[in-house]
Amino acid sequence: MQTPTVEKSYIKDFLASFTRKRPLVHLDPVIEFERPQSETLAVCLSLYSSKVSAGFPSPAEEHVEKRLNPNDFLIDQEDATFFVTIQGCSMVDVGLMPGDKAVVDRSKTANVGDIVLAVINGEFTIKTLAKRKSGAPRLMPANKDFKPIEITEEMQFEIWGVVTGSFRRF
Repeated sequence: MQTPTVEKSYIKDFLASFTRKRPLVHLDPVIEFERPQSETLAVCLSLYSSKVSAGFPSPAEEHVEKRLNPNDFLIDQEDATFFVTIQGCSMVDVGLMPGDKAVVDRSKTANVGDIVLAVINGEFTIKTLAKRKSGAPRLMPANKDFKPIEITEEMQFEIWGVVTGSFRRF
């Protein structure tokens, strides 16, 4: 079957666009976003002053340093903060495991060395922001089995926020 001459240009453009937007290798896409509930009641739990390696602190009242609201600890700017669920293993060496919730703050300016939520060609990923000698951005994984992502001018690239923390359930 031959392609009509009129359609050849359209098909070439489509294939070129498809090639540019193909999924990046080792991206570990983020697919689940959540916002903190603004109507939740403050929960303040005991924060003990004694440091423990793997045990439980003495419940004696005189050891309680203060009360800690987990929201105050994890969220700096409530209206600019949201959570994403980590998928994949590219950031395990900084403690971000599959299933963890990463806390992302869109109000913070990303600096080299920050862990960021970035969008590359329409796909979200979490990596450490770095720069090449040329000044071009580079996204670094925290797992030796993954390669850095070199950002090029042909890529659609945007930093959506800075990862300020994470949490998980065992």
